[in-house]
Amino acid sequence: MTPTLRERIRGCLLAGAIGDALGAPVEFASLAEIVDRFGPAGLTGYAPAYGRDGGAITDDTQMTLFTAEGLLRARAAGVDAETDAFVQRAYWRWLATQGHEPPAAAGDVRDGWLFDLDDLHRRRGPGTTCLTALVSGQVGAVGRPVNCSKGCGGIMRAAPAGIVATGVAAFDLGVRTAALTHGHPSGYLAAGVHALLVAELLAGAGLDAALDVAVAQLRDQDGHDETLAAIDAARRLAAEGPPTALRLATLGEGWVAEETLAIAVYAALSHPGPHEVVAGLLLAVNHDGDTDSTGSVTGNLLGALHGVPALPRNLLDDLELATVLTTVADDLHAVFHGTAPVPDRYPPR
Repeated sequence: MTPTLRERIRGCLLAGAIGDALGAPVEFASLAEIVDRFGPAGLTGYAPAYGRDGGAITDDTQMTLFTAEGLLRARAAGVDAETDAFVQRAYWRWLATQGHEPPAAAGDVRDGWLFDLDDLHRRRGPGTTCLTALVSGQVGAVGRPVNCSKGCGGIMRAAPAGIVATGVAAFDLGVRTAALTHGHPSGYLAAGVHALLVAELLAGAGLDAALDVAVAQLRDQDGHDETLAAIDAARRLAAEGPPTALRLATLGEGWVAEETLAIAVYAALSHPGPHEVVAGLLLAVNHDGDTDSTGSVTGNLLGALHGVPALPRNLLDDLELATVLTTVADDLHAVFHGTAPVPDRYPPR
């Protein structure tokens, strides 16, 4: 049965969080260490991390939630509101949950239902680039870079841009939200591609067709060479034969955005069916590198493609903040794909 749009949006956020939680326990481990710890098949399910027996999310899911919150607050302020400014303030709000004082430019950002959740006031490996950029008080943009980073901190949180916008607008929004903290073209263009892929998959496109659309848009951007090469490498690799960790390793480790994108594309193309979501996620997290981010971005894609019905009940039941993620997904669906007003829990500031 074809999933509904609501199911796809839920799937995008929930599968992203599942991938994040699968990768969290092995984020800084080598593949050899993963195999030594879990056996020849590597990681096959949730494992203990951050004081939980399994299902612990990281900064990837935290920042994805705050991206969504910023977009909803911008809509509450009016369709012509300065969206980037609201997302920036949402990121400063996340910064405050991590024990950092927001810069003076932020004003008072300690409000809202997400900020009031104790479970979001936990440090889960926050990225140095995100923290440094946000603490600085500077607001990055394409053409006004706040740094020269192409770390994966921009792409890992970009999925909501593809939920609330379509086509070129989704790409542009993904780029702009990433450029707030990451100034290298590969850092923000990969985020734009990810957002556009999510938008196309939510609209019912297959992954190959969605990639064709995203690549066409990417080619028009300055500084696209690294990101385009990474996508091309992932597509070639997926066509060459059965997926393996050794093949995946040729795409990099996922610490930088274009590698995160390549690994996610490879994992999703290698396991495209609705009954292969877990296999795709496990491929994305069994490697040397930034496993929570590669798992998260892979989950966004597979969840948008197949919807929440394709996600195993046990992984959903044990997932941290699953109810919060579902609520945010439903809010995005109702507001941006329906006629519902923005709930009061997203004040326009």
